[in-house]
Parts: sequence; structure tokens; C-alpha cells
Amino acid sequence: MKKTDFKTGDKKPDIEINRPAERKFWQQPQFGWLTYILFMVLFYYLWQGYAQVKQEEIPYSRFLSYLNKNQVANVVVSTNSISGTLSLKDKKGQPISFITRPLWNNELANALESHGVKYSVREQSNWLGDFLLNWVLPFGLLFLVWGWLSRRMGQASKGFLNIAGNRVHIHAESSLNVTFDDVAGADEAKQELQESIMFLKDPSKIQSLGGRMPKGVLLVGPPGTGKTLLARAVAGEAKAPFFSISGSEFVEMFVGVGAARVRELFEQARQKAPCIIFIDELDAIGGARGVGPMMGGHDEREQTLNQLLTEMDGFDPSVGVVVMAATNRPEILDKALLRAGRFDRQIIVDKPDLEARLAILKLHTRKIKMADDVDLRVVAQRTPGFVGADLENIANEAAIGAVRLGHSLITMQDFEAAIDRVVAGPEKKHRVLNAAEKKRVAFHESGHTLVALSVPTGEPVHKVSIIPRGVAALGYTLQLPVEEKFLSTKQELRDQIAILLGGRAAEEIIFGEISSGAQNDLERATEIARGMVCQLGMSDKLGPLTYGRQQRLAYLGYQGQEEKNFSEETARLIDGEVRALVEEGHERAASILKENRARLEALAGLLQEREVISGAEAKRVANLEGAQPLPPEPSAEGKKGDPAASN
Repeated sequence: MKKTDFKTGDKKPDIEINRPAERKFWQQPQFGWLTYILFMVLFYYLWQGYAQVKQEEIPYSRFLSYLNKNQVANVVVSTNSISGTLSLKDKKGQPISFITRPLWNNELANALESHGVKYSVREQSNWLGDFLLNWVLPFGLLFLVWGWLSRRMGQASKGFLNIAGNRVHIHAESSLNVTFDDVAGADEAKQELQESIMFLKDPSKIQSLGGRMPKGVLLVGPPGTGKTLLARAVAGEAKAPFFSISGSEFVEMFVGVGAARVRELFEQARQKAPCIIFIDELDAIGGARGVGPMMGGHDEREQTLNQLLTEMDGFDPSVGVVVMAATNRPEILDKALLRAGRFDRQIIVDKPDLEARLAILKLHTRKIKMADDVDLRVVAQRTPGFVGADLENIANEAAIGAVRLGHSLITMQDFEAAIDRVVAGPEKKHRVLNAAEKKRVAFHESGHTLVALSVPTGEPVHKVSIIPRGVAALGYTLQLPVEEKFLSTKQELRDQIAILLGGRAAEEIIFGEISSGAQNDLERATEIARGMVCQLGMSDKLGPLTYGRQQRLAYLGYQGQEEKNFSEETARLIDGEVRALVEEGHERAASILKENRARLEALAGLLQEREVISGAEAKRVANLEGAQPLPPEPSAEGKKGDPAASN
């Protein structure tokens, strides 16, 4: 079966997966049960027929004649028949058995009694037939239908309630056509993985020096950074069989199934060594033991983890089996899983930088038809913090947008629209602002833009829009970083606060009152100011200390709740310092906008007319000769008398 690439229309072969052969209907367990049930029903009716053949069926009138002649020895009266034996003998000297269908009358009992016949009356009960027909057969048919439906949904080979069989997907050497050429932006990770490939191809190199190849390689990184793709590329480069399974597929509702699957997985791997075992989402089974409400418990997940630890300790590294795993939550993994001798190497697959994003974009756009105006470096600059999956999605959205607009080639405009859609959400064309709201939003965004163009460290403005997007965004000002930065100075953070408060300051100057449109700006400005005071030591009054300890799940940027480790007096000082920083930024923004009110009005007028303007147009309208200098910080003595700092 072929898949069609949406970008080029080319046919790409699917990666073949060696799965167990599809079993025929008569090879299914349900067929055996059906055969058994039918055999039992047939046996019952044959036995009933054989029992009746031994009895001679006689007319009821003859039975009455035998009865009148006192030739009936005993009878059994049932609902539908009368059977028994005569006092007469057959040729072999055996009593003659008979059965007759009675014509009932009220005088029968009296007649039997008057002639001294021993008789009994019973209700005919066919318990075996009732059991087979009323219980076994219906439930048998139900199981057959269930099995057939499961088979139709691709679940037949996994057994009742999916507890039988392993879920591992085995990829043959010939089916792995993914190499490191298909992975971009992870050069450091690829370099470390090259050694694993070398050991798989020729383990004697490390063994000749008395060393051993690493047993396990753990790929750690945020979602979408290409951890699974890297593992497949390692198998493709090494030309080795590739066993892949998700951590969640080990665990079922029945205890012991996960551990059995781990044993079976490693047994299959030993038979096909050298090979690679890849466990995706390792945190599903590798979480720390003894944590949470099940402390000290022996639940299914812990048994599966214990079996995995045992298997990784037990197999010989010289066999050539490398265990690779991926997770985006390494902070919750059990320490026994991360010790040397199990996962010897931990490779961080981090978010790509500017050059890496550019390489990833080139990889995902090499087969799509782009116009000459597409500048992938600008696209990479506009997407800081994006991972490989996000960049592929942007290329896909650009192609979809080009088709929607009827373009024969994907243009830069399509890429810009795709980024805006991913970052800010789709355009809300049905959400029409009235004239007053449109004017307010235009001045708000113009305030951001003018302050960003004025402060010393403001990043260049790329685009300004007042088209509603997403859930609540009525407009946005997009700044494009000139280069990738990993540090921020105190001056840069103060400038960011001023830019964020530029929209609110513009509303105050033009309309004399504020609106709810600055809610997100205030949140972000307050967060930056609190970070400067509490975590970065950028307050002269509080000094180079950190306040508040984060419960770090933050190995990959996650943070838990803040633990308060300071006094109430210090908390008041922190609040005063944060408020002083935010108010200073607001005053700077207001000062810049008052001095450049004419430019502010011109920029807002153009924005109301065009709705979207580029950074070059904004800079031309603003026509600023130079940036506004940063005002001097108040001294520590001056801050002591500042009422804002003591509230």
C-alpha cells in the first residue's frame, strides 16, 4: 500500500511491519468452542434416539389390552408418553420394553390400581438439552459474534480482553529506510548516537579494549522534538531489526500481563540480535516506586518495572541488544532505572535554535513547491521555541492555505498566515468590531509598536494587526528577534515591561480611561517583574537572593507550586519592588507616547485603514531618529522613601 505526500503528490512506501500471519476462521479459538458445542448437542440427541430404539413403541389400545390381561409389570408415566416393561419375555428371555403415547382419561389411575400395577408419574425433564440450548448455545453464539467483531477491528490476535499476545511491533532491516539525513536540527544528539551505531555494527572495537557497549540510551526532551524519529534513524543506520512498543501497552487490568510482555520482548530481541528495542513514553511504566497513594503496593505497573529492571541487568551486552527509550518527564522516573548499567546514556533532545529550525524547515519543505519570495530564515526567526513537529505543521498549514486561496505555489504570505494561525489562532472573520472598539484596539497596538521602536533594546517590529484571532485576541504586535538569545539583561527586562504596558498607556492618553484589553499585558509584565525580584536578584533593596522555592518538575521547563521560604515582612518588600518595576515601565511608556503623540495617531490611523501593516511601514510612519534612553534607576536610599515600595 502506498501513501500520498500531500505536498508533492509523490507516492511513499509504508514501513512494513512484521506481524503474525492472519489466522483463518477455523484456526480461531472460537471455532473450536463452536465445534465442541455442536458435538455435545449432536451426542445428546443421538443418545436419546438410541435409548428410544431399544423400546418397542406400541399403540395405546394394545397397552390397555396388556393392562387388562395383567401383562404389564411396571410403567413410568411422563407428560408425553408411558414407558415400561411387560411381564412377557422375548426370544432371549428378556422382559419386553415398550413405550406408548397415551390418550389421557380420568379412569386410568383407577384401572392401574385395580389391576395391581406399580406405576409412577413424573414430569419429563430434559436438563441436558435445556442447558445446552438455553445457556451454552446462546453464549457460544455471543462469543463467536464478539470474536468476529474483534477480528474485524484488528484485535483478534490479542485474545480475550486483549490480555494475550505481545504488542511489540517488529520492523525488519529492509523496512527501515529512515536515516540521519531525515533528521535535522539535533546534531549533538546524532553525534552521541553514532557511537551506539558503531557498537551495533562492530561490537569488537569496544570489546578489544575491555569495555562494553552501553546497555541503554534514554532520549529526553520536550514533546515533538524528534525522539522517536532519532531512534528509528539509529536502527536504519545500523541496519538492525527494530522492536518498538509504547510503555502504556505493557500494562493491562490483569496483574502479571505487563511483566510477561517484558519477558517475551527481550526473548524475541535475543533471538534477533544485534537489534534495537525502543520503548516510547517510558514514564508510563518507569515512574518512581513508593510515591503516591499506592506507597509500598505491588500493583501491575511496579511489577512491570521490576521485570524491566531485571531484564536489563540480566542480558549480556556482548549479544548486541541496545535498549532505547524516550520520555518527556525524566523527573518522575525511578532512580533504579537511571543508574549506570541500565540506561547508561541520557541524551537531551532539546528545542531547536535558529539554525536548527532553519535546517528543519528546509527538510520539511524540500518536496513542496514554493515561490521565490519565500525566505525560510524569516520563518525560522518568527518561530522561536517551536519544535520539529510544530515546524512541520506550519509547512502543512501553509500548503493548505495556498490550496484554499488557489495559489499554484506556496508564497511567503501563506507561511506568514500559517504562523499567525498556529501562534494566535485562526482569524475570526465573523467577529466584527464596531468603530469605537476598532479605534481603541488600533491605538492599543500602536502603543506597543511605538514603545518597541523607541526603547534601546526593543526587538524589531515585524507585523502589527488588529484582526481578531483565537479566543480573545483582538490584535497583536509581533516582534522578530534579530538573533537567538539565551540571556536577558536587567535593561532588556525593563524594556520588555515598558513595551507590554505601551498599549494600556496609549489608551489612557487618547481616551482618558483604560479597558480590559490590557489584561494579558499586565499578567506578563507582573510575571517578568516578579521574576526579576524573586529569582534573578535584580532588586537593590532585596539584594542578590532568591525568594520562593519552586517545586521543580522543571527539568524540561515544567514548574510546580511555589514554596514560600520568606517572612511576611519580606513578602511586603517583594510586592513593593514588583509594583515599583511595573509602575516605572508604565511611566516610561506613557512618557514615550506623550512625546510622540502625533506619530501614535498617524500609526493608529494607518492601522485602522489597513488592519495589518508590516514592520517597515510602522517604522516609516513612526520616523524615529533614535531610541529613548533608559531612565536612571532610583538609588537604594530613594527607594526607602518610596511609598510604593513599602506597601
